[in-house]
Amino acid sequence: MTSQAADGPETAAASRRSKLTPEREQEFFDAVLDQIRECGYDAVTMEGVAATTRCSKSTLYRQWKTKPQFVVAALRSRRTSRLTGIDTGSLAGDLLEAARAAGGWARQDTKLLQALGHAVTQDAELACALREALIEPEVTALRDILCRGVERGEVPAGHPALEFVPAQLFGLLRVRPILETEYADPDYLVRFTEVALLPALGLTAPTRSGTVPGAPPATKPAAEPDADGGP
Repeated sequence: MTSQAADGPETAAASRRSKLTPEREQEFFDAVLDQIRECGYDAVTMEGVAATTRCSKSTLYRQWKTKPQFVVAALRSRRTSRLTGIDTGSLAGDLLEAARAAGGWARQDTKLLQALGHAVTQDAELACALREALIEPEVTALRDILCRGVERGEVPAGHPALEFVPAQLFGLLRVRPILETEYADPDYLVRFTEVALLPALGLTAPTRSGTVPGAPPATKPAAEPDADGGP
């Protein structure tokens, strides 16, 4: 039996999938997620995505045999945290930067979560992919930020508010559209962080100059006397 014959249909399927470039694959993923945001999960079809991306629907079905598999793959293509790399040197500064960043993607992520709301209660794999794509990477990155603050001694390790920071920050993203019919933009999340999150941790927001309000002013060094002994 030849190697090709031994591989059988799985090798042939892999060969067909390999013809799709990563860029083209991401184009398909972006298209299906955009359509979910705009139309809702139930209204999205493989035919509609094919029309948007100018391909045949058979191309999509060769790669992903069903719509749920396609959407799961699209969600899992986004498994990177957008909070990674934030490190201002202080916990207060890091949390404010995280709030600004979260406000920047709030509209897109919230619309996607809302559109998938019912579907994820019916499909465990879809629910898992949604958590892996939109929730777990950001929660992990935020907890890393909090751990650094603890290691620097800015917050005690056992502070009871630490546990609730991810739920407060990311929960607000989802809830504000319902409570106030507006998305949580960067300004809103920064204000929330300044007046709610930081005080709960015993922290104060830095001023524009980077100093902490209430801190004692820096003392100026005494002026050196002139060569003749004068001040």
